[in-house]
Amino acid sequence: MKTIENISYGNLDSVQKIDLYLPDGAASSMFVYFHGGGLVGGNKNSADVFAPYLTSRGIAVASANYRMYPDAEYPDFICDAAEAVAWANRYMKEEIGCDKLYVGGSSAGGYLSMMLCFDKLDLVSVGLDNSKVAGYFHDAGQPTAHFNVLKYADIDPRRIIVDETAPLYYVGLEKEYPPMRFVVSDNDMKNRYEQTMLMLSTLSHFGYQNFDHIVMHGKHCEYCGKIDNGGESVFGQMIYDFVKQFE
Repeated sequence: MKTIENISYGNLDSVQKIDLYLPDGAASSMFVYFHGGGLVGGNKNSADVFAPYLTSRGIAVASANYRMYPDAEYPDFICDAAEAVAWANRYMKEEIGCDKLYVGGSSAGGYLSMMLCFDKLDLVSVGLDNSKVAGYFHDAGQPTAHFNVLKYADIDPRRIIVDETAPLYYVGLEKEYPPMRFVVSDNDMKNRYEQTMLMLSTLSHFGYQNFDHIVMHGKHCEYCGKIDNGGESVFGQMIYDFVKQFE
């Protein structure tokens, strides 16, 4: 595996950085990942745990940082996520010669991946659309207005709000979406499991069929850092099992 760190994907050089994890041989696809941390913390290096599993199977990984509170405001982090995906799309075609793009994230990163998936204008603003994305891997993201988006708008973060800041708000506006996998834990953050089930129910209500979900045992995203008895990343296997359906 070859690693290239801190590549600028936008004009904000101190923040808009992306790390690449590249297979030693040819890459069949690119997986763009957004870290968790409640839109206030976390780092792109969280991909260190699972990227080797994917690169050893021919999948390049791009893990991006993005602006966060308190220095950012809505929708800075979504704009950054869109820019990172557009950059990765260009890079994979021009530099590593593959054309299948996957997008995913965990927790706050799952919120970002859902916003890109369901609000088509986010990618359109950077010259892309969802037809360029082979699949989305939404891990434990909040489908309603993110609790820290509410907090920084001086709204009780426990409230359940479905407005333009919520992925759920956009469900049903498009004829189709790329294939999706949702992941959540049975002992996740308060109300995260129930909100995820609402997202799945809403997708079904509109007749969408190209999605599935996995319920993990344990706490919020604790599987992301786990290594199985064979020394392999549990989370990497989950991503690969999704991607390989379309390879």
